[in-house]
Amino acid sequence: MLCGALGPPVCTACLRRDAAAAVVPPLHVDSCRALLDYHRARPLVTGLKNGQLRALIGPLADALASRSPAPPGAVVTWAPTTPERARRRGFDQAELLARALSRRWRLPARALLRRPRGTAQAGRRAADRRSTPVFRPVGAVPPVVVLVDDVVTTGATLTAAARALRGGGAQHVVAVALAQADRSPRPTEPA
Repeated sequence: MLCGALGPPVCTACLRRDAAAAVVPPLHVDSCRALLDYHRARPLVTGLKNGQLRALIGPLADALASRSPAPPGAVVTWAPTTPERARRRGFDQAELLARALSRRWRLPARALLRRPRGTAQAGRRAADRRSTPVFRPVGAVPPVVVLVDDVVTTGATLTAAARALRGGGAQHVVAVALAQADRSPRPTEPA
């Protein structure tokens, strides 16, 4: 798919060539890993987000699971999109990816975060991204959480989600993303 060759959506050569660089963990996140460089894999990621390529969830979850070890005893969750976007799309791509990844790891998946209505991150300037989004923990948050998102750009979404998870009781938060869009240092939290 990425290279245009017939076969799997993301072949081994594409995974090597288009792999994301090491991700600096955003604030409140112990470690962070992304599968692909967003700038090289943009058609695949936007196709997934916009719904035309939902069949890619399984193969992408396979690739993520093979490259990211499952933390023992973890619960897998996701950084939910805004309610408006989920309603418009008919799904939340991070949730689909998290649930598929949890099945491959044989770990439970649970909605541990709620995202109140608000502005989506896509298309916003980095400075504006840092002031949003807002997440609230849902129910009892386990001590070890794998947090799944589709794209790491500034790290603002993962920072806000991890902060909420830690506020709800998580002691260890590992982030996994489909793609990384920005290689610059992550934002610092305002005092």
